[in-house]
Amino acid sequence: MVNKLPAILSLIVLMAGCQFQKPDYVQTLSPAELQQVMQHQDIFLVDVHTPEQRHIKGTDLFVPYDEVEKYQDKLPKDKNAAIYLYCRSGPMGNAAAKSLYALGYRSLFNLEGGAKAWKKAGLDFE
Repeated sequence: MVNKLPAILSLIVLMAGCQFQKPDYVQTLSPAELQQVMQHQDIFLVDVHTPEQRHIKGTDLFVPYDEVEKYQDKLPKDKNAAIYLYCRSGPMGNAAAKSLYALGYRSLFNLEGGAKAWKKAGLDFE
C-alpha cells in the first residue's frame, strides 16, 4: 500500500483539477426558471445549436454558436440587455456566451441542459 500512495495522491489531485467550474461570464438557469422568466418578461432568446434544431417556443433568433460575431447586427444594441441562450444540451450555449462576453455583453444566461432538458420538462417547442 505504501508504494501506491504517491499514485493515489496524484490521481486525487488530477481529478480535483478536472472538475467542471461554471464560467463567471454566464449564469445558468433551469428549464423551470427560464419558463418562469418567459411568462413574466419579454426576453431575447437565442438558439445557438448547430445544426439548427427545433426551437423552443418564443425563440427570437438562431445564431450558430461559433458564428456569433457575424450576427452582431441582429443582437440587442444595449450591451447590458439580457440574452438567453440555449443549444441541445448546454456546451454550445456556454461557447456562445463566451463570444458574446468578448463582444461586451454582460447579462448572459444559458439554459442548463439545453433543449433536451426543456423537452424532458415537458415544455413547448415551435
